[in-house]
Amino acid sequence: MDNPADLCHAVAVSALEAAREVDGETVVVRRSARRRKTVSAFREDGCTVVSIPSRFSRAEEEHWVRRMLARLAASEGRRCPDADALTARAQELAARYLDERAAPTTVTWVSNQGSRWGSCTPASGTIRISDRVQGMPGWVLDYVLLHELAHLIEPGHDENFWALVKRYPQTERARGFLLGVIHADQG
Repeated sequence: MDNPADLCHAVAVSALEAAREVDGETVVVRRSARRRKTVSAFREDGCTVVSIPSRFSRAEEEHWVRRMLARLAASEGRRCPDADALTARAQELAARYLDERAAPTTVTWVSNQGSRWGSCTPASGTIRISDRVQGMPGWVLDYVLLHELAHLIEPGHDENFWALVKRYPQTERARGFLLGVIHADQG
């Protein structure tokens, strides 16, 4: 099941709901008798799941599905900078925490890193950040960027490298967050 639509169908079938297309996105609506007022939405296996109270009419459902899609898109836009913004963020972090000693030539999102959060080629100054980091809190993205920036100065993971990385005050928190993600993915 590599196709996101197939994954969404599996999500919907497991919850006895139907997946449908809304504005080009696959959406599963979950109605709950336990919900009274709240509506929530999240991304799962390439689709958007919107949870609503079971008493909502079809018109209310449609209104909330579109509203939650807009909210998710806005939230992801804030947390998922484009390549230019990603490069600017990396330069800002290098100035703040690495005394401007790290100067990446390019910083890009990539989709081919299944087991790494980021990678760096010090010889060319290129940094690649896994698209799995998109949507994570900004302080986690900053940690991943700073980790890769530090490799432009210290290629290995020796004491000097970790001394640079630990200049970022959220290092331990971000590492814990990423370990939690890895643990959840394995479970």
